[in-house]
Amino acid sequence: MRPDENRPVLGVISCNRDVENQAAQVVMTRYLNSALTYANAAALLAPAMPGLIHAREVAPRLDGLLLTGTPSNLDPKRYGDLADDAPGPFDPDRDEMTARLIEAMLDLGKPVFGICRGFQELNVAFGGTLRRDMAEHPELIAHHAPSDKSFAEYFEHVHPVTLKEGVLKSAYGKSELDVVSVHYQGVDKLGAGLRVEAVAPDGVVEAVSAEVNGAPVLAVQWHPEWKAHENPESQMFFKLLGRALRRRPLVPR
Repeated sequence: MRPDENRPVLGVISCNRDVENQAAQVVMTRYLNSALTYANAAALLAPAMPGLIHAREVAPRLDGLLLTGTPSNLDPKRYGDLADDAPGPFDPDRDEMTARLIEAMLDLGKPVFGICRGFQELNVAFGGTLRRDMAEHPELIAHHAPSDKSFAEYFEHVHPVTLKEGVLKSAYGKSELDVVSVHYQGVDKLGAGLRVEAVAPDGVVEAVSAEVNGAPVLAVQWHPEWKAHENPESQMFFKLLGRALRRRPLVPR
């Protein structure tokens, strides 16, 4: 690939993980492959190291931010739940870094997109809360494959979502999608100012949008990055990201 100085630069949040017994900053490559290909963007990884990096020195250098999924859960204390029995694993430095980056980016009028944990982080950033029982209640559909399944089988777990009036329904030109669902946490109280873009058959919120200082916010609970090369509907999420990075309307008027 030849360098293109005109492509926007997407910030992608990293996670704290252990790699061969050493602390590492990690982003799963599938998020980068999908985002860079279908948003047609360059990227910089944003380490989840809030003690060493200030969000407000990073945000001006980015055209937009992508908050990815990851195995860790948000610490419930981030949304006012002081229970001691919350299941981990946790990544408190990512919790802190994403909260600061979301604020810094939106203050500058720059877009923020989220996937899975990123969707949950945005809901909390807007004052919402999460529930941690998505796999336990019989009134809910299965939002995660059984825990005894393989990693690949997790990402074969699909359910439909209904699209509400908004960005996604306009972009897709349809009212329903089948989506890859791999999550134990989900929206409880919706964050103030967020608009529901999609719901699962049990009513659980699956996608949200907003506009802050002219910047679009769009986040989905599902995993459009998984095998996006095989799924034009998944590619559309990242094409919307590409439009946002270029400050174009998400849905052409």
